[in-house]
Amino acid sequence: MRDFIRKALTKKHGRTEVPPSQRLVLGIQFAVVALLCLTGLEIAYMALVRAFSSEIFAAITLVIGTILGTFFGQKA
Repeated sequence: MRDFIRKALTKKHGRTEVPPSQRLVLGIQFAVVALLCLTGLEIAYMALVRAFSSEIFAAITLVIGTILGTFFGQKA
């Protein structure tokens, strides 16, 4: 997964490629893992309590916004 993130965040200026920093790649990797965990938590909450948790959904939305903001900001 790390190589996929690195390739997706690499800037291209003509023939020159500028790779992202290792910290950025690890941060995005952590955000993706957090997104998967929060999604699993929301599914478990809905299965056990039979209700929707708006707090968990807000956290999922925050992580998705962070990931998308990073991708769009890095490519600019």
